[in-house]
Amino acid sequence: MPKVAITDFTFPTLEFEHSILDPAGVEIVSGQCKTPESLIPLVADADAVITQFADVNADVVRAMQTAQVIVRYGIGFDNVACDVARELNIPVCNVPDYCIDEVADHTLAFILSMTRQLRANSGHMHQGNWGLGVPLDQMRALRDQTVGMIGLGRIGRTVVERLRAFKPRIVVCDPLVSVEEAVSLGCELSSLEALLAESDIVTLHCPSNDATRGMINAGSLEKMKAGSILINVGRGDLVALDALTSALKSGHLAGAALDVFDPEPPPTDSPLLAMSNVMVSSHIASASPKAARKLRETAAGLALAAINHEPLPNVVNGVEKE
Repeated sequence: MPKVAITDFTFPTLEFEHSILDPAGVEIVSGQCKTPESLIPLVADADAVITQFADVNADVVRAMQTAQVIVRYGIGFDNVACDVARELNIPVCNVPDYCIDEVADHTLAFILSMTRQLRANSGHMHQGNWGLGVPLDQMRALRDQTVGMIGLGRIGRTVVERLRAFKPRIVVCDPLVSVEEAVSLGCELSSLEALLAESDIVTLHCPSNDATRGMINAGSLEKMKAGSILINVGRGDLVALDALTSALKSGHLAGAALDVFDPEPPPTDSPLLAMSNVMVSSHIASASPKAARKLRETAAGLALAAINHEPLPNVVNGVEKE
């Protein structure tokens, strides 16, 4: 009987995965395995591996004796040793087209909450007060802002669609986007340095890779416009949190809104969690019943396709099998 190993998951059950794999005669083995010591025996004889947040490192991939595919529950795939999988001719697939609307909605919720100071004003009223909970100059209209988008993939473009209704100036930085394409979307193409210097709000929508990891650091934060706001619903390791903390404490940045962190979860004594000008959520921007179901059914379907030697979409490490 073919076997699919699910390394870890945050769902209550695996009912959607069973609904696709059980009728095909595929066995599911699963755990909440996060260390190589627990992952290796789970994946060693699996015909397909599905993973969420586990560190599927080089040793874990090399232990896969029969795997036809590694599938990531999600868009990012930086927790998988894709280069080693390529050496072993194992395709790595992601699910790039789920939760687009959810993450775009979450981004807009963060932007509007920060510009309209919803946290501070709500707290002010909960304390029995009336009127503004912040100085008037901290209340911003989005139409008067310049929003800098770093990354213009599926989610970034969907954020732009929403932003255009509020009529801010939108500048974007993405090496894969042309000037003409940016203009057609209602944006201005910019260099990273110019975007940081001109934007009142900077929002991150790029993948984590060697070029982007730690891109928001002490140096880039210093280049950001004084009084600007940082939004990150992308990947946690895009931002050096110590440098961000310093920029917020100094007042150079007016605020930040974060759904992702490095590490996750952040330490409970992180200064960011105690700052009144920081909004946080626990990596839940993608969450909705519809998105979760699509994610899980797609991942199970990719595993089944690999077992059946069918062509695989969404291969991210360049391994194409006949």
